[in-house]
Amino acid sequence: MAPQHRDILRQVFGYDTFRGCQEAVIEHVASGRHALVVMPTGGGKSLCYQIPALVDAATPSDGARPELTVVLSPLIALMKDQVDGLVARGVDATFVNSSLGREEREQRYRRIAAGHYRLLYVTPERFRKAAFRSVLGERRVRLLAVDEAHCVSEWGHDFRPDYSRLAEIRERLGNPTTIALTATATREVRDDIVHQLGLDGQEVGVFHEGIDRPNLELEVVPVWDEDEKLEQIAEIVASVRRQGSGIVYVTLIKTLERLSEALRRRGIEHVGYHGGLPRNRRREIQDAFMGGSCPLVLATGAFGMGVDKDDIRFVVHAETPASIEAYYQEVGRAGRDGQPSRCVLLYDQNDLMIQMQFIGWRNPDAEFFARVYHFLSERGEEVRGLGLEWLNERLQRVSRHDHRLDTVLALLDRHGVVAGPRPPECFEVLGPLPPELTDPERFAEKLRRDQQRLYALVQYAAVDAEERKPFLEHYFGWR
Repeated sequence: MAPQHRDILRQVFGYDTFRGCQEAVIEHVASGRHALVVMPTGGGKSLCYQIPALVDAATPSDGARPELTVVLSPLIALMKDQVDGLVARGVDATFVNSSLGREEREQRYRRIAAGHYRLLYVTPERFRKAAFRSVLGERRVRLLAVDEAHCVSEWGHDFRPDYSRLAEIRERLGNPTTIALTATATREVRDDIVHQLGLDGQEVGVFHEGIDRPNLELEVVPVWDEDEKLEQIAEIVASVRRQGSGIVYVTLIKTLERLSEALRRRGIEHVGYHGGLPRNRRREIQDAFMGGSCPLVLATGAFGMGVDKDDIRFVVHAETPASIEAYYQEVGRAGRDGQPSRCVLLYDQNDLMIQMQFIGWRNPDAEFFARVYHFLSERGEEVRGLGLEWLNERLQRVSRHDHRLDTVLALLDRHGVVAGPRPPECFEVLGPLPPELTDPERFAEKLRRDQQRLYALVQYAAVDAEERKPFLEHYFGWR
């Protein structure tokens, strides 16, 4: 099979040779064995499932439809970009998500059922839809690929409850060969990914290429206030602005707005991106950045996943991120062309208080779960009539950064306590709280782990320059 893999690599994707462990992963998966792949950002993870998806299977003697590869992807923009790239190369691929109108969605459903497409990109939330599940029942799924697999793990930095349904999804698809891929996962998270997939560790081949990106210069610059941050950003932009593009990450929208105004006063052109913008505006900004017309973007963490741009010459963190995982995921967007790129953490100890608050706002405790459940079960008509904003005001001193209610509703849905994560389904109580959602120690452990991830970033900021990459390698279990 190896010659066929190399033919697809050359004829479809335009490369002459595989990189790193790509070929070993592809051979492993093509032979029907499960895999967990940890590969640095820009290392070519997508080819590890795209090439097996395109290998010609034996023609079914009973006239059955061609086999399908299903790719679970966390972001709509991410899957659209990947599908557009595949279609441009002549690959029969598509996606189904909430960006499609009803007519277009139903047309794609019909084409899927009729045997079209070799790759289908969806979010795990799509499996909630009975119509979609029915359509997939018409096809044999050869391979299930789980992109950004750290979203699977409750102990990961970007946990999404519907990703924890993967064992159910695999079973619904007939338990196909499965490949999970990520750029950032500690040993603990890797073990949790395998567990959430419903697999035994003995069944899964682990391919870990390490996390080192030799072309990235990792810098930590201590700063004392926003004025110092502004000076550093202006200096970095001036030093590399003609060589390529750059991203400046901030935590708070209000910080983004202040820095944006100050940069404009200095004549430094840029765009600002955050989750509060309308979806079409966010897409316009991302397209402008990818196309090169806006080479500098100030952004919150909402920007970046799926941004595959070769010439990002610098990534600056103007505020301390929440964890080592989030930090390294974001700096990994720099230097995908292999050229030298700067990754600068502007470290201000005052930023830690913001992140500590955010950790609290991401971590409801057992008492908070009980209070939400009480309102939904005992005061359900009142909640249904007055809405979630009213409920949120009853539960906490209102802060738009406090996401505990959203987290609780998502997990209540995941455990079958309510009919869905959003109104009106979330108001329909289906059963009691399960023991895992009433255990104080479980939530205290989750809080402690989030705090440890932030503390690891504090430790990272304190080490000498030559120790930064070894520190990261040790943290992610590579050394």
